[in-house]
Amino acid sequence: MTVDEVNTSSDDELFELLGQELEGRITAVRSSPEFLAQIRALPVGLRAMAATYEFDVSLALDDVGWHFGNWHSRELSEETAAGLDELGAVDLARIFREGYRIAQDYWKELGSEDWMDWYHGSEFEKAVDPLSREAWAILEGKKSGICDFWVEYARRFPERVGAEVG
Repeated sequence: MTVDEVNTSSDDELFELLGQELEGRITAVRSSPEFLAQIRALPVGLRAMAATYEFDVSLALDDVGWHFGNWHSRELSEETAAGLDELGAVDLARIFREGYRIAQDYWKELGSEDWMDWYHGSEFEKAVDPLSREAWAILEGKKSGICDFWVEYARRFPERVGAEVG
């Protein structure tokens, strides 16, 4: 990926280019310790994108609380919060951190084998519902959710996503 490609691509093309870059650099299963090691070796912008992708999927398909059951990892949660900050999604970072703080009171349940059955109607779901609604409102005008922040970020900081001159 070159700086010229970043600067001359349409938003859709740039998103695809970033996705290809991430797929080429990350070979580990997303829920594995190797995944965390691989994303930590990436340029800071790609690291942020890799760490926030699953939260974007969670908000598109489920909600804030469901994310912590589906991606039950304190280390990944820390990476996600830092990634949202890096990408300039500060309101989403605040929402994510608040959801994560609340999740700590339910961490055992979220890590259990039957967490999906437990979650619906739980006090945790009720506690994070306002955060989900706030996150959805932020993303409402975005074409590709959190991934829109990826494109904006790459245009501002191509060197932070590994783009090379030439």
